[in-house]
Amino acid sequence: MRRLLIGIVALVVLAGGAAGAWYYHDQTRTREKRGSPTVEFVTTAPAVKKRPEKLIETVPWPMYGYDAARTHDPIQFKLRPPFRKIWTLRVGNIVEFPPVVGYGLVFVNQFRGRFFAVNAATGKRQWRKHFHNCGAASPAIGKDIVYQAYMQPYPCSRFPRSQKGFIVAILFRSKRRGILFHRGKVLWRYKTGAVESSPLLVNGVLYFGSWDHHLYALDVRQRAHPRLRWRVDLGAEVNSSPAYAGGTVYVGTDGGDVYALDARTGRVRWSSASYSRLLHGREYFYATPTLAYGRVYIGNTDGTLYSFGARTGHLLWARHAGSYVYTAAAVWRREVIIGTYDGHLIAYNAATGGELWRHEAPAAIHGAPTVLDGLVYFSTCGSCGSHGSRHAKSGPRGTYAVDARNGRLVWKFGDGQYSPVVADSERMYLVGRTHVYGFVPASKYRAYVKKYFSHRRRG
Repeated sequence: MRRLLIGIVALVVLAGGAAGAWYYHDQTRTREKRGSPTVEFVTTAPAVKKRPEKLIETVPWPMYGYDAARTHDPIQFKLRPPFRKIWTLRVGNIVEFPPVVGYGLVFVNQFRGRFFAVNAATGKRQWRKHFHNCGAASPAIGKDIVYQAYMQPYPCSRFPRSQKGFIVAILFRSKRRGILFHRGKVLWRYKTGAVESSPLLVNGVLYFGSWDHHLYALDVRQRAHPRLRWRVDLGAEVNSSPAYAGGTVYVGTDGGDVYALDARTGRVRWSSASYSRLLHGREYFYATPTLAYGRVYIGNTDGTLYSFGARTGHLLWARHAGSYVYTAAAVWRREVIIGTYDGHLIAYNAATGGELWRHEAPAAIHGAPTVLDGLVYFSTCGSCGSHGSRHAKSGPRGTYAVDARNGRLVWKFGDGQYSPVVADSERMYLVGRTHVYGFVPASKYRAYVKKYFSHRRRG
């Protein structure tokens, strides 16, 4: 009898182990869904809308991802290699998220809380602020004001997650008795949880996420005093940066969900989840959503790129891309382009999710690619993901440009780490690890130097 009981227990243990193994396999296997070229795929409007020329002249690159839809594709800028470097700015610490460009200035934030305003033509520093808080977000430009998000104070410890941060508004242009002044005057700070989310500015409202699990909408139309329009608890940290289209704000969370919210009221219109159920709380949406063709494209750290219907939240397709996906997607002519930690830059068909081309990178890709005049720029990070549980490719840091049609390498530069480039109609600004560089096309270099730097030679 005793032997019979032992045998039964052994069978139960084996069956439980087999069931557990099956469950683990089922929940962690690569999941994919192929898409339809017609279901919730809008082709009646361009993916990237042209901005008014006057606005481009004033504020060529106003926020992270170039526009409110975070397309990473400034279609009106025509700049191609070969390039010549015209200036270099050393900022003293890493620049995780790219600068923005407006009113003749490049605004750069580095990780240790030093914020720079730089002459876009010459690279000469106009002013600098030091906020003594950690910064891992891009600024956003309003009328004569730039907004920057900050996380916890030094020494930048990741825990506890209850640490506080703030949004700061800096006046960089003002008139006095008809004379225009460029300066960096702090107008206000809005205290909240730590903010790792790059602010989105639309119609006088600033949207951003926080470690405190909330998405905020801050009315900043009155310069002196911001007013909280709404805040919504999304149940997990919001480190993804929000995107906007058609009166709706879209954002991902560290809980593995994507939300669509009414931009005016904060009401949740829909939410959708990633495939990563078993590892819930460890796999998350750090990437910023990209909005195009009536869809929401967003990568998850489970290594999958997801396409949701912008109106319904329905999962339209999903493609497993690599070990981790931290990059936001760039869009170009019905392509959706992302990078992975195992060292691939991949272009997918925006309608169906079919792979169009793949470029083998020398190291992990952490920052979002940028499309500029038909070329895709990306940077490699030699140490990103080195302590992760899945493979991350180690190799040299650098910035590369490939043909958006086929992934063929066209140009490279020996510095880079996170997000690669921003631009205006004359110049490209490349983000290295601790430096920012200004470039012009080689064909315009001599005329450019004569226009902006000839006085130095005379002096």
